[in-house]
Amino acid sequence: MASSTLPPGTAPIKPEFLVSLQPRDVPDDDAAEGSTSHVNGRPDSAPGTDGAEDGTKRLSGAQRKKLAKEERKKHRGANKGRRFQKVRDEVELCFRLAGGKDCEFGSECRYTHDVSAYLAAKPRDIHFPSPDDLSKEPPFVRLPDVEMSEEGNEVTNSLDLTTTCPVFQRIGECKHGLKCRFLGNHVKRKENGELELLVDEDKKARVAAAETEVNFIDADTLRKIRTKKYPHPIADAYLKEIQNAPAEEKKAESTPEAATEAVTVNISEIETQPSDSAAAAVKAEEDHSQDDTPDVPLRFVEKKRLHWTGKTYLAPLTTVGNLPFRRLCVDYGADITCGEMGLAMSFLQGSKEEWSLVRRHPSESIFGMQIAGSKPQLLVPAAEIIGRECAGNLDFVDVNCGCPIDLVYKTGSGSALLDAAGRLGKIIVGMNKALGDIPVTVKLRTGVKDGKNTAHKLMPRLAPEWGASAITLHGRTRQQRYTKLADWDYIKQCVEAVRAREADEDLPPVPIFGGGDCFSAEDYWHKMENYGVDGVMIGRGALIKPWIFTEIKERREWDISSRERLELVRKYAEYGLNHFGSDTAGVNTTRRYLCEALSFQYRYIPIGLLEQWPPRINDRAPAFRGRDELETLLASPDSRDWVKISEMFLGPAPESWTFTPKHKSNAYGSEEGQG
Repeated sequence: MASSTLPPGTAPIKPEFLVSLQPRDVPDDDAAEGSTSHVNGRPDSAPGTDGAEDGTKRLSGAQRKKLAKEERKKHRGANKGRRFQKVRDEVELCFRLAGGKDCEFGSECRYTHDVSAYLAAKPRDIHFPSPDDLSKEPPFVRLPDVEMSEEGNEVTNSLDLTTTCPVFQRIGECKHGLKCRFLGNHVKRKENGELELLVDEDKKARVAAAETEVNFIDADTLRKIRTKKYPHPIADAYLKEIQNAPAEEKKAESTPEAATEAVTVNISEIETQPSDSAAAAVKAEEDHSQDDTPDVPLRFVEKKRLHWTGKTYLAPLTTVGNLPFRRLCVDYGADITCGEMGLAMSFLQGSKEEWSLVRRHPSESIFGMQIAGSKPQLLVPAAEIIGRECAGNLDFVDVNCGCPIDLVYKTGSGSALLDAAGRLGKIIVGMNKALGDIPVTVKLRTGVKDGKNTAHKLMPRLAPEWGASAITLHGRTRQQRYTKLADWDYIKQCVEAVRAREADEDLPPVPIFGGGDCFSAEDYWHKMENYGVDGVMIGRGALIKPWIFTEIKERREWDISSRERLELVRKYAEYGLNHFGSDTAGVNTTRRYLCEALSFQYRYIPIGLLEQWPPRINDRAPAFRGRDELETLLASPDSRDWVKISEMFLGPAPESWTFTPKHKSNAYGSEEGQG
């Protein structure tokens, strides 16, 4: 069996590792983003389509072909409307009591205060393995022999005193207290039989700055945003300005000179206003607009310059680009990270879920958030609130002008802004004013429709006219999606157009990143040296192999071992528990996102199995076996195997918990329940 006999576009795996020449189903990234699939010719099997069994009527060739096509369509694309329910404890203990505090609601509390009943019903502690417990041989994770309590005390029977709590080990305290699924690591039994929670005060004080996430928005602030009582006077003044501008001035307002003639606002005065009175804040702005104060919206030249040349940039990734994944990529060498895309409308509605997207871990040295919206009336007020609430903890705000999914595009957001330059200009100018010294960056695609690229006209305007501080261009149109390779020649053309205008007008260079299909160190450095970009934004490549940043920094292709990959999975689980929580709900939220991560990582083909390097991101993998059993397991496309891998670190999945993969081709049996 030689790789030369493989179909075109198939990964060149060495013959000794091939199980079949037939390529595996291609996960449809187009459909998984929310659009119709454009990938044709998949070899999905369609059993029983000849209609000749069970005494049924034999079908004609055309009928069989049509039926096979319909069957293939059922098994490709996205599982839409995925829902992931929260899994809770059978007996729900009051979280205040669980943390060793008094509950102000007393007997009126809707949760139980009976600690003994809670512990008696609580499942046994999960054992979280150390790196030394991992092996490439089954069962892959070594578990200690733990005996049940000899006393038969049902209150303490759930404890595993040999386990380690990832949260307690990292910060010296576990906020989930008695509800923690790794409780045995931070509890001791007092003489009277009660359990006492342990706190390592020295570690808690020592690591606070290095481990405490920032950009938390409290419930009171969210309520003010939701009830429209949060003031945003800079945005109000700007929106009034563009609404009242005469027609002949509308074109001029996008220039740097006009942009700097903003209504000046005394920020120090605004901050002293009662936060529940937007009207009072606007009045203060009117009274003090002509005062000689230093705290006014900055001119573009006063914005913090972004010195990003040569830095590695992890793309904002919906669902999978969460904080634990970003931490993982930082460990492997990512310099710039960006949170998942958030919707301006949802920020203004005070959505708790949307505001959680701005959370940042201290390890993220350069961190920004990405926002999508269709008009200044949404994006500018949202930017002002974000800028004030995240002041000092946000390095840039990225405007999404590239999202291709129908849900976003049809509202006039995302890639729809590529065909609305005037509106986009007003958005960027307004956000620059509202955000103070926080830079505004723009991420866009080459255009909306195939064969009609427009980015070369739009990009030269972004910095000089509207004040964008950095630009990222993904080398595909909205219509193209992932069906063809990214057009890096066009990216180079756009970079040259920007540099030409900067040279003509003697402007400082704005950082420009390209994006699309980067999957190896060789890919990265070839693009850096040949296409004029300051850096390459990496998305799918990082999802499939988060260690790509190490490869780039060390200019090598890493033949990572299966055990090293399992250690990566362990680290993701640890970071997930620290972020989502170590109680039952947090464990299974971590499990959900770990399975999402594995739905990309299984696509990695170990380079030691390839006849030719470097690997290419769009090559289809034939069925293959790894160099050991763990490598074979990590390459499984079966979503039930991903759940099994999660159980190595997060314990058995509850019966009520299900994982529905994003791609239909990864679902086996019922699409609604695996594992």
